[in-house]
Amino acid sequence: MSDLTGQRCELAPGIVRVTAPNPSPMTGPGTNSYVLGSGPCVIVDPGVDDADHLAALRAAAPGVIAAIVITHRHPDHVGGAARLAESTGAPIRAFGHHNHGAYDAPLIVDEPLNDGDAIALGGMTLDVLHTPGHAADHLCLYAREARWLFAGDTVMADVTVVILPPDGSMSAYLDSLARLRAMDIDTIAPAHGHLLDDPAAVLAHIVGHRLDREDQVRRALARGPTTARAIAAVLYPDIDPRLAGMAATQVEAHLIRLAEHGEAVADDHGWRRTA
Repeated sequence: MSDLTGQRCELAPGIVRVTAPNPSPMTGPGTNSYVLGSGPCVIVDPGVDDADHLAALRAAAPGVIAAIVITHRHPDHVGGAARLAESTGAPIRAFGHHNHGAYDAPLIVDEPLNDGDAIALGGMTLDVLHTPGHAADHLCLYAREARWLFAGDTVMADVTVVILPPDGSMSAYLDSLARLRAMDIDTIAPAHGHLLDDPAAVLAHIVGHRLDREDQVRRALARGPTTARAIAAVLYPDIDPRLAGMAATQVEAHLIRLAEHGEAVADDHGWRRTA
């Protein structure tokens, strides 16, 4: 995975990416911030509160910054939002109907965004899509004319999106992916990693991977009562120890989905199959 940190890259007319300086096992090269629009523009996911990064975003803006748009409230996406809003006067916009989640950073939203809203930027129209799964408040932005999807953390390059209950939902995530698969998308611009130029194949692979993992969890339950952590130790034997807890929570998301379908139940001893 190449180091994109700090790079300013004009990807297409009216589309600039600046990668925040927060590389890690969870964020890959760092959080991708996007400056969208050729006149009035919006900044999507300002990333971390780093003075140089925020200055680069302001410098990349080709005109008035009409809004700071947040795909979801996780810290690596919103850390710099308040300072950027203060320095530019631009309102912060994020999903409107949302209770603060366990993994969310504090965020004051000036103007809510909801599914079906549109943001007009002259030659670019951004359609707002509520795509819960990774987080309950997650939004994607679809650039209607260019057929680009700014996917936030619904799709990531080279790594699997983490689903963390209770704010994340595997069932909601698969529903969101089904919605995206029905759309006419030419390019996916994720919040972490490089552009994805074959959206149909990428989305099909993600769905297939999730359903394969669900089958693995189902087979683990068939061997008798167990825990999410025990299943994760088998499914992710070579995982970075720093991510072991995250892997167990990911398995928990699959177990919750199986419970929703009547295939599993949790009790004081862990998880077991219902039949």
